[in-house]
Amino acid sequence: MVKSSSIKVYADEYHQDMETDTVFGFWVYLMTDCLLFATLFAVFASTPQMPNAYGVMPSEIFQLEFIMVETGLLLASSFTFGLAMISMYSNKLKSVFSWLIITLLLGLGFLSIEIYEFIHLSTSGSPITLNAYWGAFYALVGTHGLHVTTGSVWMCVMFWHLKRSGLSIPNQTRLSCLSLFWHFLDLIWIVVFTMVYLLGVL
Repeated sequence: MVKSSSIKVYADEYHQDMETDTVFGFWVYLMTDCLLFATLFAVFASTPQMPNAYGVMPSEIFQLEFIMVETGLLLASSFTFGLAMISMYSNKLKSVFSWLIITLLLGLGFLSIEIYEFIHLSTSGSPITLNAYWGAFYALVGTHGLHVTTGSVWMCVMFWHLKRSGLSIPNQTRLSCLSLFWHFLDLIWIVVFTMVYLLGVL
């Protein structure tokens, strides 16, 4: 007859393997996302700057100081998410909630600025349908924005999971995957900021 302690060991090993497979599978997903963004970056890089409907070049429209604030919000959200993960490893559920809420607010601040920028550009003679440059611009920056929106929704779902079952092993795995996703978006944005805005105004 199999002892209950042996069954528990087998069960723990099974769940550990399942969580490892989940994280590995998420890494595979991130690699496919890299290919998506690599394609968008390649299309944008191969499209020369073109003036808008009023004959103004993109480098004259971009407000670098404004975009730097947007970038600061996303970088700060990555830092606060790191603090949430440290709290998770310390088994401090309340701190995890607090840091995740701050992270979500910073992410929403980033999205608000991006939406404002899109509205401003569209009403200033630079809609997505104007030419190839602006089509590539909206596709690249907009795809990143959709990913941040997805991460924000995912974070809201995590609040429900954490409230329901605390820092259980499945929830720690979910939070680890979300952390990878969020930091990945941070890295992608650094490339977007450099290629689209920083080099665009030089």
